[in-house]
Amino acid sequence: MKFICRMLVACVLAALSSGLWAQSWPSKPIRMIIAFPPGGPTDLVSRVLAQKLSEQLGQQVFVDNKPGAGGNIAAELAAKAAPDGYTVFYNTSAIVIGPALYGKVNYDTLKDFAPVLLTASVPLVLVVNPQLPAKSVKEFLELAKTRAGTLNYSSSGTGTITHLASAMVSTQTGIQTQHIPYKGSAPGLVDLASGQTQFMIDTMNTVLPYVRDNRLRGLAVTSSKRSALMPELPTLAEAGLPGFEAAAWQGIVVPVGTPVEIIQKLNAETNKALTHPDIRARLAAQGADILGGTAAEYAAYLRSEMPRWAKAVKDSGAKAE
Repeated sequence: MKFICRMLVACVLAALSSGLWAQSWPSKPIRMIIAFPPGGPTDLVSRVLAQKLSEQLGQQVFVDNKPGAGGNIAAELAAKAAPDGYTVFYNTSAIVIGPALYGKVNYDTLKDFAPVLLTASVPLVLVVNPQLPAKSVKEFLELAKTRAGTLNYSSSGTGTITHLASAMVSTQTGIQTQHIPYKGSAPGLVDLASGQTQFMIDTMNTVLPYVRDNRLRGLAVTSSKRSALMPELPTLAEAGLPGFEAAAWQGIVVPVGTPVEIIQKLNAETNKALTHPDIRARLAAQGADILGGTAAEYAAYLRSEMPRWAKAVKDSGAKAE
C-alpha cells in the first residue's frame, strides 16, 4: 500500500512539474529546422512565421536551414532532438514522400513526430515554354500525344513534389514525357524559359515572375480551387483531369514526447500568427493558402498523405538520387 501511495504521489508531482514547465515555456530561443536552403519558397514562409512567433512568444524563433537528401537530413535531426519544445520542424510534403522514395530513412513520420498544425499550402502551376503551340491544358495534352516521348519536363529534383506532380499528370492522361531533374527549381525554370525543356509544374511563388514577364506561359494550377494571384488559370480538375490535386503543403511538427501543454501553446500561437493581417498579406503575396487548425487534424492529414504519395512515387518509378 505504501509503495502504491508513493507511486501515486510521484505521478502527481511529475504531472505538476510537467505542467509548470510547460507554463514557463519558452524561456530561451527556439530552433525552427527546415529542410531547404535560404531563399526558397519554404524558407520564405517559415521566416515570416518565425518572426511573428518571436514577437508573440517573447523569445527568438530562429530558422536553421538543413538542406539535403530530399529533406531527410532535417527530418532525422528533428526526430532525434530533445522533446522539450525548443526544437520545432517546419516540414513540407517531403516528410511523407521521403520514406517512399528512399525506402529506408532514419525516422518514422507517424511515430517520431508529434503534429502541431498544418500552416499553409502553396499551389503548383503547370507552365510551358511560350514557343510551345499550346495555350490550354487541352491543347497541351493533344500536343503531348502527337509528340509522344519527345516533351521534356524540368523538376527541382527526383522525387520532389514538382517531379511527382508532373508524373501524376502523365500517368492520369496517358501521355509519354521525359523527366529532366535539376538541383532546385531555379535552374529548371531557366532551362524551361530557354527552351531546353518544354514544361514544368512548380510552386506559384517561383513561377510567378516568369509568367508575369512572359518568359513562361501558365496553363493551370494543381490546387483544388483557383488562386487569387492567378485567377485566370483553371485548376487541372477543371481543365479535364477530374480529382487532380497536388500542392506544396507545409506544417509544424515536434519530436514525439514533447509535453502536450507545449504543443497546445505552440498550436494556439501559430494559429494566432496566421490570422494576423500582416502575415496573411505577406503569405498571400507568395501565393500561399493559409490553413491552420488543430494538432489532431494535422495528424489525420499526415496519415492520409502517406499512402497517396507512396503510390505517386511507385507510379513514377522515381528512385533516390
